[in-house]
This record gives sequence, C-alpha cells and structure tokens, in this order.
Amino acid sequence: MRYLETRKARIEIIPMIDIMLFLLVFFAMLTLRMIPTSGQVTKLPTSSTAVTIPPPKLLVEISANGSLLVENQTLTPMQLTDLLRQRGSGKTAVTIAGNDTASLQQVMSVIDAIKAGGATEIALAAHTSNK
Repeated sequence: MRYLETRKARIEIIPMIDIMLFLLVFFAMLTLRMIPTSGQVTKLPTSSTAVTIPPPKLLVEISANGSLLVENQTLTPMQLTDLLRQRGSGKTAVTIAGNDTASLQQVMSVIDAIKAGGATEIALAAHTSNK
C-alpha cells in the first residue's frame, strides 16, 4: 500500500540560494550609491545642462560661510594650492561643489587656487533641474 506511506518532506535549497544572491547584489549596489564623497554640501545649484562625470580625485566644497572643505578639512585657498602642489596634480580631476548661496567671486577664487596648484581638469557640481 504505497498510498498510505508517509513521505519525508524535502526543503529545496536552490531557490533560496538564488534569492539570497539577488538580495546580496541588491544591497551591495544600494550601499555603493549611498556613500557620499564627504557629505557636507547639500544645496547645490541647478542646471538644465548638467551631465554625469566620473568621480573626482579631489572634491572642493564651498560652504555657505565661504570656507573651503577638502577631505573633511577646512582650508584656505592658499592651503588648497599647497595641497595640490604636494600631490603633483597635473592630472588630478578637481570638482568644485559650491553652495547655492556661494558668490561668483568665491567660486573664481577657488578656481584660481586650483589652477595655481597645477590642476587642469576642473568641474563644477550641480543638480539637474526638472524642466
């Protein structure tokens, strides 16, 4: 009487492994997108022509009070120039993330300090405007 025999239940592991691998990849990708470079400036200006560029080798942030934040350190423009000269920054990609209240003069003084340090690749960070 084969119908009356109790069969032992089996747990299929292969689908569970697939789901766990999918979750691992999902959370790894999510975590990589959540890591900011330094996270100080949040109110960037907007531009309708902003494009995505590769991550910078150096991020210079202009805060609302005009101070410069580089690698979580507050620097003067002269110290920024010295830092770039020490790095031998001919090919250092520098991105300037200015607060939306930063004046044009503050941005130009930072660009002058970067050029005096020898860097030639300079970008301005902005959010894309929704139009």
